[in-house]
Amino acid sequence: MKNVNVQRIIKILLLLFIVGIGAFNINQKNVFSSTIKSKNQHADLIDVALGINDIPIKKVDVKVLNNLRVIPGGQSIGVKLNSVGVLVVGHHLVNTSEGQKSPGEIAGIKVGDMIIKMNGKQIEKMSDVLPFIQKAGKNGKPIKIVVKREGKYYTKLLKPIRDNGQNNYRIGLYIRDSASGIGTMTFIEPNSLKYGALGHVISDSDTRKAIEVEDGHIVYSTVTSIEKGSDGSPGEKIAHFAMDRGTIGNITSNSPFGIFGKVNDKIDNGVMSEPLPIALSNEVKKGPAKILTVIHDNKVEQFDIEIVSSIQQKFPSTKGIILKVTDKRLLKETGGIVQGMSGSPIIQNGKVIGAVTHVFVNDSTSGYGVHIEWMLDEAKVPIYDYQDKKAS
Repeated sequence: MKNVNVQRIIKILLLLFIVGIGAFNINQKNVFSSTIKSKNQHADLIDVALGINDIPIKKVDVKVLNNLRVIPGGQSIGVKLNSVGVLVVGHHLVNTSEGQKSPGEIAGIKVGDMIIKMNGKQIEKMSDVLPFIQKAGKNGKPIKIVVKREGKYYTKLLKPIRDNGQNNYRIGLYIRDSASGIGTMTFIEPNSLKYGALGHVISDSDTRKAIEVEDGHIVYSTVTSIEKGSDGSPGEKIAHFAMDRGTIGNITSNSPFGIFGKVNDKIDNGVMSEPLPIALSNEVKKGPAKILTVIHDNKVEQFDIEIVSSIQQKFPSTKGIILKVTDKRLLKETGGIVQGMSGSPIIQNGKVIGAVTHVFVNDSTSGYGVHIEWMLDEAKVPIYDYQDKKAS
């Protein structure tokens, strides 16, 4: 009898421990792995069963927060990013009495490396580098450099050399500390003023690697002309930064799902000024939709598109939507999707469903979009409401 009671107590304690784990893990970002099941194809309610060895211990309803609305964008924006440290974008040869050499390459510094420190001092911009080069060149001592490469840190010794015929010392590296370009605003969350734009990562044009953001800001931009796209040759918006209108907001993150930060104030696109609900990937349907974007000056306009396909994604992923431009005027003026249109919000059935991200190189009328839920998640805007329910 005693053994039976002991075994029963152990089982009860084990069950309580398991339930405790379930209650803790519900708040973890990636806990749902294989336990998420959609109730039906078009519902915005997801049934989450927590358990071990397929024995349900706890069930939770996951649905979109009822009060979640976002202000759709469409505005053309100028983007200016400052990187963490300075980025090495190339090597160059220095003329010396002993021939041409690249001290940076000799030191083992690679294209794509981020120079973080020199002789223990933090490097934030290109102008921070020059004094170290000249001082080290004159005293003949190498510079102790810390570089960041694919998430790891390496220490290198770099000795500048004198450029033949000049009174300057050089390190044989091309470096960059900022990047700029244009894109399109996707959404603003009206309560927190958090925003998302572009829908894809900003990469350095030379290294093709994502730029690690130190800080940055977005400004208004004015579209002056369109370089029309054609099959095999994507078009482009030609625009300039409207610096006289001030900054719109800051940039705190550059991710595969776009750029994110906070705007200084709510901005009206002049077309859809009221906040709209969102649609999750399982709600998006094949068929008509619209995009908001600028093709002239600062005017946001609506254009017709067709959702060709949409993947019902359960985990964050890019390129979940395939779309085709059907608007005759947009096709006539731009040829379809052009560079600078990235981030243009996609509206279907009165809901924001995603953003334009890429154009098909061989078909400028078609391209990819990203689902809005992943951009909101990246912007740290709460999307889901978790509600306990009895296990079945």
